[in-house]
Amino acid sequence: MSTVIYPSPIFGPVHSRRLGLSLGINLMPADGKVCTFDCIYCECGLNAQRRPRQHSPSREQVATALEAQLRQMHADGVCPDVLTFAGNGEPTVHPDFPAIIGDTILMRDRYCPEARISVLSNGTQILRPAVHAALMRVDNNIQKLDTVNLDYIRRIDRPTGRYDLEAIVEALAAFGGHVIIQTMFMRGTDAAGIDVSNTSETYVGPWLEALRRICPQSVMIYTVARETPISSIAKASPAELDGIAERVRAAGLTCSVAY
Repeated sequence: MSTVIYPSPIFGPVHSRRLGLSLGINLMPADGKVCTFDCIYCECGLNAQRRPRQHSPSREQVATALEAQLRQMHADGVCPDVLTFAGNGEPTVHPDFPAIIGDTILMRDRYCPEARISVLSNGTQILRPAVHAALMRVDNNIQKLDTVNLDYIRRIDRPTGRYDLEAIVEALAAFGGHVIIQTMFMRGTDAAGIDVSNTSETYVGPWLEALRRICPQSVMIYTVARETPISSIAKASPAELDGIAERVRAAGLTCSVAY
């Protein structure tokens, strides 16, 4: 079982495969996971195994900790490439998420104006107007879309509430290009021994059609890099990732790959 649980509300900086030197902002409790997905590949483990006892940090706690860290990094002459909302679950479920984004922008402009603000999200909250508006304010609005096959999403990403795939795709398109799509490709089997690969045409073709509808500013494709709760999940091969990336680029979209 995966055992990665991040400090809260600030962790790092860490070197990200996709974003550079990243200072993490974790809006979830420090002792567990709060997420609207329960992905079988999540490095933080399954939701039932990581139920927190602590509360999420308040807006004030986030602002105080972030400013202290940025002030120290500024004094040390170190500037993060990115301030990344990530950690132990889905950041946009925090009740003060829009206000925290505003606070973060102010502190970024004061201490490290060249840094970008990124949000790593599973997309489940983007139908909420306040969340949509907040995400329009960040530099990198990174939203997960592993597939457009609802059966696969229910089996692999496992939404914890109602999940309207068509509404999510429409909401992603409603960002007007101010969105980065992030997709996990993998191989192997789930706990029941059922194939979890989403690299075949069955999954890739419809996903590409959705990307054409969404018209994102870029696409990030990646594969398993850390321990997963189910050990039979495996990496997609570099050849598979490269082949998918070339199809994305052939569709006129920018695509990066993390192996």
